[in-house]
Amino acid sequence: MKKVLSLFLTIFLIGCANNMKPTDFKGQKPRLIIEDYLSGNVKAWGVLQNRSGKVIRQFSADLNGSWDGQQLILDEKFNWSDGEVQKRQWTIKKIDDHNYEGTAGDVVGIAKGFSYGPAFKFEYVLLVPVKKREIKITFDDWIFKQDEKVAINRATMTKFGFKVAELTVMFVKK
Repeated sequence: MKKVLSLFLTIFLIGCANNMKPTDFKGQKPRLIIEDYLSGNVKAWGVLQNRSGKVIRQFSADLNGSWDGQQLILDEKFNWSDGEVQKRQWTIKKIDDHNYEGTAGDVVGIAKGFSYGPAFKFEYVLLVPVKKREIKITFDDWIFKQDEKVAINRATMTKFGFKVAELTVMFVKK
């Protein structure tokens, strides 16, 4: 029994470890300044995968951001392949060169953002509608700038520390 419990605990701890940190990208290029990249019109396409990796939904999205020197107002419109349309408006405040805070109507509390080199990490809890109720899902959201127009987004979604889904998105700035 002790061996089984020890094995389970080891697998659990290894599965929960995330060794990647925003500072790992310090000094790398191209630099992603999120308020610059998301200002104006950006088009996105993505896939949502369940915890086993199966693609369960696809979407396209239109993003439109405006930066006033202190905060980014970002309007998002998602067009899901099953016909659902979702809208979200983010308010993202720049705290300093590397730290951000964000809010949106379906985000619980304050989202925390971290920017270094080409990477932007956003951590937040989102209220996700599931079967006529909302559940809290934790997002570990990473955006990686590829060049002046293209960025790739990878988000892991967890509940109680267990992965429930992943999201992969490609952004193209117009």
